[in-house]
Parts: sequence; structure tokens; C-alpha cells
Amino acid sequence: MSRIEELIAELCPEGVAFKPLGEVSDIKRGTSITKSAVTPGEIPVIAGGRTPAYFHNVSNRDGATIVIAGSGAYAGFVSWWDQPTFVSDAFSIKPQDTLLAKYCYYWLTSIQQTLHELKSGGGVPHVYPRDVSTLRIPVPPLDIQREIVKVLDTFKELEAELEAELRAELEARRWQYKYYRDALFAFSDQDIRWAAMAEVGEFFRGRRFTKADYADAGVPCVHYGEIYTQYGTATETTVSHVRADFASTLRFAKQGDLIIAGVGETVEDVGKAVAWIGSGEVAIHDDCFAFRHSLNPRFVSYYFQTTAFHTEKNKFVARAKVKRLSAESLAKLTIPLPSPEEQARIVAILDKFDSLVNEILIGLPAEIGVRRQQYAHYRDRLLTFKEAT
Repeated sequence: MSRIEELIAELCPEGVAFKPLGEVSDIKRGTSITKSAVTPGEIPVIAGGRTPAYFHNVSNRDGATIVIAGSGAYAGFVSWWDQPTFVSDAFSIKPQDTLLAKYCYYWLTSIQQTLHELKSGGGVPHVYPRDVSTLRIPVPPLDIQREIVKVLDTFKELEAELEAELRAELEARRWQYKYYRDALFAFSDQDIRWAAMAEVGEFFRGRRFTKADYADAGVPCVHYGEIYTQYGTATETTVSHVRADFASTLRFAKQGDLIIAGVGETVEDVGKAVAWIGSGEVAIHDDCFAFRHSLNPRFVSYYFQTTAFHTEKNKFVARAKVKRLSAESLAKLTIPLPSPEEQARIVAILDKFDSLVNEILIGLPAEIGVRRQQYAHYRDRLLTFKEAT
């Protein structure tokens, strides 16, 4: 028998009282404040989201505070703050003497979906204190509440530690991958010729299309923004299409071409690339370049990921508000030219590393999700009581 079960058997064997939350806590609306009225500081302003809306220099709540978002898409979201806060488009819950604040918070998180379902209103949904105040919370003796809080605090710490370990594992694999990729392309112990990219291929720019030209089916296309967010080293399919009747105005990359982002918000984004290995042609945006060459497509794409490439490329990036790289600049960049066999060997090694990192990347959210489900199940069990008659 667990310590909590022992306490229940000793202190409330016939069940516990369920009370309307408004009877055992003080529920207080926040004070509306606009961004223009905020004086920058370190006090989080809690409004309708899951994270602070702004940071102010004045608080209107001190100490441990339970806050429920009052409006917007996340209306009903419950959060816990161990620091002074400014509660704005939200309301706070301060438990009275029979209720521990952290116990109340954990109970509210166990009914998070119910809180979201309290939304009402037209364009902007709201959750109102009057509706939350009628929710009935089990109120066991304080000794039991303390033990539950102790257990759930420990569980949350373990969950956070596990998530940190999983993320550290992913970061370690990424660092290892980057290290070996850069080492493979250094060719420090080999007599490998390096050539300007203009010597081994040609660059051409795409043609403009906009979101208005997109279609569910039609001509496969690659937009420069998708290169940072949707694609990896190589792809044989696209996430977007443009209208078929628009095809005559477009410019196409062929199988084996490298598609390069010519613009970006950061210097790092400019020059990111994906090898097109699909069987047909693919339309490219006018802020993309295609590099047509006779090298191994994945070899070239992997080289465009290296530190050496980006160090050289960064010298040519035009640093306006939108960062740009021209075809003329790309043509001046150098690339190593090992034998086709060596290119294939390097690609095979990096494909394995890439697969390993992607497996961890895909598996990480799933593993974290499983741990969170386990925590939620255990939390809900601890907070389930028989009601006293």
C-alpha cells in the first residue's frame, strides 16, 4: 500500500468532500493592459496565450499563482507561476486554507480539456470565472494533498530530465553528423582537385509564381521557402504544385539538378539546397537557382551543408533586409572533385548518419508523448477520489 493509500485509509476511508471551486478559492479577474501601456521589464504579462504576451515592470500578483487564460484560441489554458506576474486578459485562482495551491493546479491540469470546453462567445471565445467557479474539486485532508503534490512534483522533474536527455542525445548525434560530414569533405590527406562551380556546371534562375498559382494537383514546384522547412538533402516529390495551364511560363529543374535558395531572412538560410532526384521535371521559383552538373547529386547537396561551403558562401551574401545570393557569386564558389567512386562512398556514409538523426528526430516527439501520457494517467489516478456521502 502506498503512502497516499495509507493516508486515505486513515483520514478519509468513506471518501472526500467535493466542493465548488469558487467556495474554496478566490477567483480574481486580471487587469487589461495594452502593449503600448507596458513599460518594458521582467514581469510576465499573462493574457490569452500559453506564454507571456509581454514583459512589464509592475506586477499585480505575487508568489505562487494559478492563472487561467480568459480569451482567444487558448482560452481556458491553465498555468503555474512561481514569480510575480501581471495577470491581464486572464484570471487567477488563489486557494483558501483547505486547499493547497499546487494541488489545485494539478487538479486543474487534469481537467484541462474541460476548461477549454467552457469557451463561449462569438468571434473571440472566452472562458469566464463564473463558469470555472462551479467546477467541483475533491478536497482531501491537507496531508493527502501534500503527498500528492510531492509525488507529482517528483514525476514532473523526472519527465523533464528524460526530455532533456532525449534532446541532448539528438543534439549529440547532430554534432557528430556535422563533424564527420565536414571531415569527409576536407580531403586533408588526399590530393583532390577543387574547382569553381562554373567549371563543373551551370546555374539558371527559376520563374516567378505566387500562392495564387498553387493547385492541389498540377505541375510539381519548389518554392525557395520550402527548401529551409520542407526538404532535406534530396527529394523525388514536392509538397506543392502550380496550375497546369501555368506551365509554359515556368522554368524547370531536371533530375540530378541541385535547387538552391537564393534569398532568406538570415545569411545561414541563403544557399540551402536540395537535390532533385525525381523522374520528371520540377518548376522552381524565381528566388531559386538550379545547378546543372554531372556530379553525384547527393554529393553536391551534402557539400552545400558543410561548414566550409557556408564559410565561403557567406562572403558573397548581400546583407540587406532580405539576404540574397546571385548566380554569379554561386559560380565563383569552389567544390571538391573526387572520383565518382569516392563521391558514392561519401554519400553512403552520410546517408546512414542522416537516417540515424532523422530516426531520432521522428522518435523524439513520440517518446516524449508516451512519457507525458504516462504522467497524465498517473496524475489522474492520484486525483480521483470517492465522494463522501
